[in-house]
Amino acid sequence: MHPGPTAPAAPLTALLEDFSLEMTAKDVPALERARDTLPAGTRVNITYLGNEDLEMRLAAARAVKAHGFVPVPHLSARRLGSRAALEEFLDGLRADGTGEHVFVVGGDPAAPHGPYGDALAVLRTGLLQRYGVRRVGIPGYPEGHPAIADGVLWSALRDKSAVLGRHGLTGDVITQFGFDAGPVLDWVERARAHGVEAPVRVGVPGPAGVRRLLAYAGRFGVGTSASIARKYGLSLTNLMGTAGPDRFLHAFAQGYDPRRHGDVKVHFYTFGGLAATSEWVARFREDGVSAR
Repeated sequence: MHPGPTAPAAPLTALLEDFSLEMTAKDVPALERARDTLPAGTRVNITYLGNEDLEMRLAAARAVKAHGFVPVPHLSARRLGSRAALEEFLDGLRADGTGEHVFVVGGDPAAPHGPYGDALAVLRTGLLQRYGVRRVGIPGYPEGHPAIADGVLWSALRDKSAVLGRHGLTGDVITQFGFDAGPVLDWVERARAHGVEAPVRVGVPGPAGVRRLLAYAGRFGVGTSASIARKYGLSLTNLMGTAGPDRFLHAFAQGYDPRRHGDVKVHFYTFGGLAATSEWVARFREDGVSAR
């Protein structure tokens, strides 16, 4: 169990200020429906999927901006087929005024499609700042990565943070989602001990069906033992049910100490849909209690 905070627990509402969430390029109609429930200026990450093309990604970023939100397009290093493909994407974002914030991740393919084997290789090109990027998000893995050793993950996080600093770029760390607040709090504290000072956006799943949440957890190597699942609110005897992150967020707020954990916000993975997540957050922030 994670030790209690050494200072009064931060109000949950403070952690939910300036929250972010993500969408795919196919979610533009859902963004239209959700726009009235999202605060102006909300950061909306746009994933980089293999079945979407350049124009779809650019159009999604334009839609996010047009609705008054901040687009954060993803760059998937191993999906980039060439340096020219990276520059084409960055140039398109710059032309649309949607490329000041990006998120750079290694990506799913086991073998790179081009010259970039990981996110660090993209950061080292110097192309991001050349094309007007000012803020870069990088991933963090509180429960590890199924294909990467912990030591390698920590080394990569330190190296990426250092490269961003040398290039004059600010950044955020967005963590993989989890179901247990304790390991996430421990990881954030360790990140600070490793010299990572950037704000951390703690990843949580938006409300979704239990079966879908468990499927995503298995895909991304997130711990899903029965005890953790019950703590989160997943009913393993009712896979047709739904669950939201209210228990996780309350537990996180209880353990969060700004003096030890630094600047922390929340990032929602919208597995159950963009509109469902935005409506859930709006109710949760308004009520200050469970939004189920």
